[in-house]
Amino acid sequence: MPSEPTPNSNPPPSNKARRRPAPGVGGNLLWVVVLIVVVGWFIVQAPSGGGTIEWGDFWVLLVKHKLKKVVVGTDRISGELKEVGMDDLPDNVKKSLEKIRGKKFNVERIRLDDLKLLPRLQEEVEQQDMQLVEEPDHLWFMQPLVVFVLPLVILLGVFLFLLPRFRDPLGGGFLSSYIKSPAKRYERSKLRVTFEDVAGMQNAKSELQEVVEFLRSPEKFQRLGAVVPKGVLLVGPPGTGKTLLARAVAGEAGVPFYSISGSEFIQMFVGVGASRVRDMFKTAKDNAPAILFIDEIDAVGRMRGAGVGGGSDEREQTLNQILSEMDGFTPTETVIVMAATNRPDVLDSALLRPGRFDRHVTIDRPTWQGRLAILKVHTRTKPLADDVNLEAIARGMIGMTGADLRNLANEAALLATRENKNKIDRIDFERAADRVLIGPKREEVLSPEEKRRTAYHEAGHALVSWLVPEGEKPMKVSIVPRGRTGGVNLLAPDEDRYHHGKDYFKARLIMLMGGRAIERLIYGQPYAGVEADLKQATKMARYMVTHWGMSDRLGPMSFRMGEEHVFLGKEIQEARDFSENSAAIIDEEVQKLLREADEEAYELLKANRDKVERIVDALMQREELLREDIDDLLKAPSNGIVTRPSSNGAS
Repeated sequence: MPSEPTPNSNPPPSNKARRRPAPGVGGNLLWVVVLIVVVGWFIVQAPSGGGTIEWGDFWVLLVKHKLKKVVVGTDRISGELKEVGMDDLPDNVKKSLEKIRGKKFNVERIRLDDLKLLPRLQEEVEQQDMQLVEEPDHLWFMQPLVVFVLPLVILLGVFLFLLPRFRDPLGGGFLSSYIKSPAKRYERSKLRVTFEDVAGMQNAKSELQEVVEFLRSPEKFQRLGAVVPKGVLLVGPPGTGKTLLARAVAGEAGVPFYSISGSEFIQMFVGVGASRVRDMFKTAKDNAPAILFIDEIDAVGRMRGAGVGGGSDEREQTLNQILSEMDGFTPTETVIVMAATNRPDVLDSALLRPGRFDRHVTIDRPTWQGRLAILKVHTRTKPLADDVNLEAIARGMIGMTGADLRNLANEAALLATRENKNKIDRIDFERAADRVLIGPKREEVLSPEEKRRTAYHEAGHALVSWLVPEGEKPMKVSIVPRGRTGGVNLLAPDEDRYHHGKDYFKARLIMLMGGRAIERLIYGQPYAGVEADLKQATKMARYMVTHWGMSDRLGPMSFRMGEEHVFLGKEIQEARDFSENSAAIIDEEVQKLLREADEEAYELLKANRDKVERIVDALMQREELLREDIDDLLKAPSNGIVTRPSSNGAS
């Protein structure tokens, strides 16, 4: 796996004016004042000395004439005991006095107006020679300060120190960073990816190499009047290497390269996305010539004003700002925009027109040569055993993308590590392929009857696909529960074929019906495990009738059915441009194709019942059969296998 460049969100300092520091001394002083007030409050409110007793114990001491001095405060009462005996006091009061460690004590006043307290204190003063003192309230000014002055000071601090930072984008405040573009700058001097690290994709690399050459030496193209494309849109399925290719452009270009995801523009507040677009293009213009890369642009570039719920104001404003920056009243001449998406059909037409995204580069799934080159890249740091044939692996992994192959190589390395191997061998790659294509093994244990029923089902698929000349031969048959399946037939499609006829799709339908047909033949009834087969077969038959004109009754017609999802922003509801009578005929034709495939699969399996038993017995013993194993079991025509004649007379 090629090492990736490390994003650097802090570009090197330039000769331009630096941002002035935001005012912060006044704000710190405000917090110091608040802290001093709070600490002073607690210091003054702290008890003057002695322990604390309960109000009930204080009242008993007052009634028993044991007090020498009482100091009455706003929130508490302090007292001093006489030098007299305490034997006549209750036991609980004696225990409380033992805890105060001396003659002085404190008691919290009850938050009620006690009308008996003051007369009782006056009586003690007159009769028992007790000293009564009122404690002055040293914090009389704190209540109005806290209630009136402190909120005003806080509001004043907000207006004087915080709001200026919000208003001034050079102050580096919260609002400034919120509307600032989060685009990351990639430095060429760091660990970088080049076109040499991108395996395959020769056409895409040649298209982008022209953009890189224009940025390096524009005079070479300008002498003939050529203008660099303002935008390059990378289109392809997920995992094909669109983002990796953009990073390779960053490594090759030698100009500032900024990367951002389309979802980073969209925020809760309307206008933030447009502000981020303006800031992003401003940053790129200040460092021009530069390249901007927007990953997953369909998050912000979807069609405007359609779909369920209408358009999103924030998304549409952001898209309008992108359109204006790319080719508006003041177009950008020195900034090239690259974008990647796997849904070009939902993008706004104004975004795709020439002058904005002039060049559309399609990145498709790699051929076996491309897969071989990708495997070599992802295994160059992994020790491989002598029995590993990367070419054979690449030829077998048809349809895999670069991300899938990277995952395959990594899974093989993990499996070899678990077994403490020094090298990755062929078995590790085979097990990794099963894990990636089908899923991990399940822990459940099937009963012998369930296991044999699964073997019959998979044998039906395998034998029918083998007997039909136009079908694809199984690469592997397994009855090991993996992922969400109880068994699987892995087919090996012919990669060199890009167009298929009616015979091919009818053979596919027969193969899909093989599992249901064998269950009817052996057990006299179908089982619920055929659900996935029926879904796939029904979808294929409906496409044959409605999209590919393969129905003699309907003729060469294409019917609009389920092409656009209502949530993708194109249609407010699913459109249908045919009558109810045509819909009934479509259902009849689909049903006819499925019934014919089911009956043909049943007849083929009935005529080759003994071959079914061979495959089932082999699966019960080994659980998995490769193509070579099935070849040994089925050697036509010397073993008497009855096959369906092909349309061109072959058997």
